Amino acid sequence: MFIRRLPKFNYHTPTTISEALELLSAHGREAKLLAGGTDLLLAMKKRASVPSHLINLKTIPGLSGITADAKGITIGALTPIAEIERSALVQETYSPLGDAARVMASPQIRTLATVGGNLVSAVPSADMAPPLMVLSAQVHITGLSGERTCPVESLFAGPSTCTLGPTDIVTRITIPAPKGRGVYLKLMRRGALDLALVGVAAYVSLDANRVCDDVRIALGAVAPTPIRAVAAEAVLRSKALTEGLAAEAGKVAGAECKPITDIRATQGYRRSMVEVLTKRALLQTLDRLNKGGIQ
Repeated sequence: MFIRRLPKFNYHTPTTISEALELLSAHGREAKLLAGGTDLLLAMKKRASVPSHLINLKTIPGLSGITADAKGITIGALTPIAEIERSALVQETYSPLGDAARVMASPQIRTLATVGGNLVSAVPSADMAPPLMVLSAQVHITGLSGERTCPVESLFAGPSTCTLGPTDIVTRITIPAPKGRGVYLKLMRRGALDLALVGVAAYVSLDANRVCDDVRIALGAVAPTPIRAVAAEAVLRSKALTEGLAAEAGKVAGAECKPITDIRATQGYRRSMVEVLTKRALLQTLDRLNKGGIQ
């Protein structure tokens, strides 16, 4: 597809959230928020989106960075994926998110793309969504009516459609300190620089008897939005995780997803790969639990 130059637009550099909200309110549908710009600017060059006002959030202090306390971590919405990739804390303790950051796009894109932008784009194959879902992440949103939070999975309304209002801004993501371990696996046609054909995130914590007391499985690129595989989770809960049980959970996950056939993969292939990757993710998670880290 021929990509043209950017169309003309008015450029705004607010220094506070309140100022950005006022600009959104004033310009309505003619305004777009600019974070990393990796999706928006390309859409503008293709004329798929032609806003007359761009509001740059990067000029607002405090929307980027990773901070930790006893309760968990807070990730600013404008934190680049590359910063998540480099974080030793994320890689060790919040490993599904670290796995996803390592396989998303290219190093150049990861330097620009932000975690908030990846979520708000609401693309079914977005890499950040499944790991954040299994880690019970909460999205913090500021609008003209005040602040609110919601689970990451509640942010998605459909393909490329999120539940944010026209004057809502995602400011940060909080993740509670996990008791268990997890994994994110991504199936791609190429070894890198590609969208997920299937994405599977798994999280498991074990009680003193080595029984699953918490299990979460999230799937990407196999439904109109990223989804939790709740039936597959139920297969494992309150049981000891074995290879046979992981295989059973994989079959259930393959049955409960809703993939499509497109130019990249067929529906049947995606279902089969959900089954395979769910089993693999669960067993790799168990291995990390046994080793106490991300080996």
